[in-house]
Amino acid sequence: MSSPDGGGAGCELCEAARITEWFHEDETCWVADCEVCDVPMVVWRRHGNEPPEADVAHMLERLAAVADARFGTDGWSFDRVMRQIPDHFHAHARDPQWWSRRFGRR
Repeated sequence: MSSPDGGGAGCELCEAARITEWFHEDETCWVADCEVCDVPMVVWRRHGNEPPEADVAHMLERLAAVADARFGTDGWSFDRVMRQIPDHFHAHARDPQWWSRRFGRR
C-alpha cells in the first residue's frame, strides 16, 4: 500500500504491513510495535518527513497514549530521530530498558 498522496513506492512504512501488534490507526497515522526496536512507534500515513505541526501533535498524542499504557506516564520518552527510514516521518516511544531488552537477547 502506498501513502494516500501516492508517494512512497517501495517504502516499508507506506506498506504498513501488520507484522507486529497494532494499537491505533486513523486517517493521519498508525501506532504499532516497531519490528526492529520492539517499542511503540507512530507512523504518518503520508510519505514524507515534514508533516504539518497539527499532524505531528496528533501523532505524538496517539503515541503517548500507547506508551503511557505500556510503560507508565514517566516510564518512557519520545525518540523522533528517523535513523533507518529518514524520508518517512515516524517516532518511537522508548523506555529506559529498550536497548538491553531488544538487543541484549542471545
